[in-house]
Amino acid sequence: MPFEFIISALVTLLVVVDPLGLVPAFLGITSDLPAKTRRNVALRACLIAAAILAGSALIGDWLLRTLSISLPAFRIAGGLLLFSIASEMVFGVRTERQSRQAEEAVEEHVRNIAAFPLAIPLMAGPGAITATVLLAGRDAGDPARLGLLLGVIAMVLMVCFIVFVLATPIARMLGNTANIVLSRLFGVLLAALAVQFVIDGVRAAMSA
Repeated sequence: MPFEFIISALVTLLVVVDPLGLVPAFLGITSDLPAKTRRNVALRACLIAAAILAGSALIGDWLLRTLSISLPAFRIAGGLLLFSIASEMVFGVRTERQSRQAEEAVEEHVRNIAAFPLAIPLMAGPGAITATVLLAGRDAGDPARLGLLLGVIAMVLMVCFIVFVLATPIARMLGNTANIVLSRLFGVLLAALAVQFVIDGVRAAMSA
């Protein structure tokens, strides 16, 4: 059902992108910027990430066919990749990696921090791209489902923009403990979704 697809896509992308988990990295990257510039950076990063994920949804299936990669094989590989990301979230590795990438961006004085590292790889990283292609491949050839997925991508990136604009009060309100608990919880949820992707891929491969 379309409603079930929307909920599944929304939960998957929200967990993979993890807007709340990006708050420390965003604050670290934009700490020396005025509020107006910070909003512009957040908007540009969200637009770039939305374009990347939308492109993945639109041409991901075509690219797989061009490379002679079956969708079941990509589902299995994508599920394993998402499970790896989930394990990083559960054991606290992902937050450390995001903070390290943010520090490297500041130290190297990256000219366009909206594109790197905010849009890529923090928002539209391998996990988000993989999840988008997998979701688009669930009902390949159905323009209605594809339109719903593009709408979900827009919603997720809108949530990211709102979180970035409110990053300072959110970080102050949640604190380190709440951020750690949410990251672990989202990690477990993402691990379950990843296992389901692998199961679907194995079933499709065996029935082919």
